[in-house]
This record gives sequence, C-alpha cells and structure tokens, in this order.
Amino acid sequence: MATLHPGEKKSDKSIVYIKGAPDRIIGFCSHILVNGEPVGLDETLRKEIEKISESFASEALRVMAGAYKEFENKNELQRSDVERGLIFAGLWGMIDPPREESAEAVRQAKEAGVKVVMITGDHAVTALAIAKKVGIVENGKVITGKEIDEMEKPALAKAALEYGVFARVTPAHKLKILRSLKDHGHIVAMTGDGVNDAPALKGAEIGIAMGIAGTEVAKEASDMILLDDNFATIVKAIEEGRRIYDNLRRVVFYLISTNLGEILTFMAALAFGLGLPLTAVMVLWVNLVTDGACTIPLGVEPAHKDILKRPPRDPKEFILNRVVLVRMALLTPIMAAGTLGLFWFTKQNGSLE
Repeated sequence: MATLHPGEKKSDKSIVYIKGAPDRIIGFCSHILVNGEPVGLDETLRKEIEKISESFASEALRVMAGAYKEFENKNELQRSDVERGLIFAGLWGMIDPPREESAEAVRQAKEAGVKVVMITGDHAVTALAIAKKVGIVENGKVITGKEIDEMEKPALAKAALEYGVFARVTPAHKLKILRSLKDHGHIVAMTGDGVNDAPALKGAEIGIAMGIAGTEVAKEASDMILLDDNFATIVKAIEEGRRIYDNLRRVVFYLISTNLGEILTFMAALAFGLGLPLTAVMVLWVNLVTDGACTIPLGVEPAHKDILKRPPRDPKEFILNRVVLVRMALLTPIMAAGTLGLFWFTKQNGSLE
C-alpha cells in the first residue's frame, strides 16, 4: 500500500510512503535510512534485512516493511514511481496469536481422521511457525503460491496431504488446491471470509464462512457460518454431526427391526393356523407407543466419549451397514418368536382378553 503526500507549496517536495511484504519492498529500494540519513543499500545490508525479517517471522510474527521516496511536487502517483529508488525505513512485526483452544481443536480433528491444511497469504516462515504452534505440522515444508502455479493437480493434492501448509497464496490458488483434493476423492471443507473466497466456498462440499469478519458474499456462498470465527467450533460441529448420524441410524434400526418383527409374527401365526395375534387397534397402539415415544430418546442420545476418535465413515456407505443388518437379522426373529410364543401360550391356557 502506498500513500502520496503532496507539498503545501509548489516549491515543496511530495513524499510517498509505502508498506508491504519485506521481500517485495526491499526489491524496490536503492537506499536505506541509517541514523536519519539515506545510504546506499548494498547486498550485505539486503541480506541482513532478510535475516532479521526471517527471525521475526520464525516467532510467528507478521512482518511488514516500510519505505519512502521524495519527488518534485506532484499530485498523482503512478505504479512505476514506487517500484524503484525507494529509501528503506525499517521493519516491524505484528503478533496475531492463534486462540488458546486452537491447538486442542487441531489435535481432536486429527484424532477424528480430519486432515487440517493451512492456506494463508502470510510469509512462508510465519505460516510454518504458526502451523507448528497449533500442531498442524511438527516440522515440514511450506508450499508457496509460486510453487502451486508450477504444480499439476496430482502433485498438489499429494503436497496438501503431506505438508499441510501453503503460504503466499491467492484466492485462485485456494480454488486450485480445493479442486485437486476433490479430484482425488477427498471430502473438503473450506473456510473463508472475503469476496474472493466465494468460489472456493461454493466449490467445497462444506463451505464455512466467518460470521464476524466474513463478507455477505462469503456468507451467501457458504453452507455453514461460524458465529464466533473460531476453528474449535468446526470440530464441535463435526462431533455434533456424527452424533446426529449415529442417532439417526439407531432410530432407523429400531423402527425397521420392530416393524419387521411385527410382520414376521403375523406371517408365522397365519402359517401355523393360530389366527391373528393382534387386532388393527392393537397394531395402531403398538406403533404409537413403541414407534413414536421410544424413538424420541434415541434421537436425543448424547454422543459417545470416543466419537471423535473414530475414522470418518465412507460417504457412500448405506445408513444400515453390514453390522446393523446382521444385528437386525438376529433380533427380528427373536422378537417374532417371543411374541408368537406368548400368543400361543396364552391361547392354550386361557382367554386372550
């Protein structure tokens, strides 16, 4: 970012101030301010500045550089005016610490089989330091936007899973990473807050927009909005989603198995010539009481303690998987046999009324 400050008089000089990424700003500078006086910026000083910048970045600081340039009095600023001949003024680091609960949330996500990938516009060293701090990576390589441009989709998907940190990326890079992961069969949830993030949010299986910092465009393109802009809330949403799915499976299992038990009871009673074991009113009563009232507590069952320690389920898996079907095949005949046995015993030893 650059700002132009014209002189008050025609004879006064104008001055432009510019700030930005150190590696870009240094490239525009020919001098450096030392003890209030500009001196030539040689290769030794450039390397010293880069060393200090990387030192700041390794402490998870967002590093900025500032420079300025004087002109004869002018009121308009051209891009070419700030791309050469600047005087380097200094560096500063800004801390934007991750939330305290982020590290625990990342750990829980890993236990749940969720791969956390960090995509940021920050400097590579800063990105790696933050990623280490919250546990996304222990030690690894950072992929930059320039490297993304040179990668094909298979290599990019592999890099996302292997390294997990992308730095100096643009929204276009974000979309490319998303598509490469989807093309290789991964279910992707993408976070974003800006207008430029909308394509990636729309293209992800689950687009997650920031509720506080997010733009209206990002919110409209997303499937879920984080009201507190907190990564830990995503992990809680995963836990809640798994709980709902588990409870839904329990309800479906209960309803199908009990109704199959009723059908099997009727069929067996008719086959053995025992008559109808239940009247229409009885069947209606059983369905209202057992199928209605008993499914309510199943639907609000709390999550198991190990729910986030299970691997993700196959999205193509039927809600009644093999284990559930086997249980259903075992329990349905038992329920039918018990009901039919009680019906026969009562009929043989007394009135059903």
